Amino acid sequence: MASLSSPLSLYSIPVMWAISHYPSFAKAAILIKAGEHNNLIPRSNIPNLPNKKRISPEVAARLQRMDGAHLNGVENLPFFGLAVLAGNYAGIDNATLNIVSGLYLLWRLVFNYLYLNQTTKTQAALRSLTWLTSLGFPMYLLFKSAYLLHKKSESS
Repeated sequence: MASLSSPLSLYSIPVMWAISHYPSFAKAAILIKAGEHNNLIPRSNIPNLPNKKRISPEVAARLQRMDGAHLNGVENLPFFGLAVLAGNYAGIDNATLNIVSGLYLLWRLVFNYLYLNQTTKTQAALRSLTWLTSLGFPMYLLFKSAYLLHKKSESS
């Protein structure tokens, strides 16, 4: 049975991939349902939103936020993935890796929720604060990894 001491942190990398790509899949589903999805040139869907007659301005704004959430997740995935790999390589205990990885995923879910649903500057500021604080989790893993590897090299 899995517990906090089980080596689970590597599973957080594909979970982060799914969290990062969910907004893109949802965006495509909305465009397909509206009959406005261009699968030949899918990256043209967002820039061409003003030309899409069956998409209201409110839905267009949400689609743009979905695209932004997706891009932000994809930009952050390598940083997080490398931090988890470094933590495993350096020998950070499984409980710490699992907790930090899980908290990062939770923060990313909150970030996506805020990004997709924000409509005010205050909500946007909260989203930005959520993103900024989420960076502390992979940073912690990277610095702890560096510290542990430095200690190991000194004792050799």
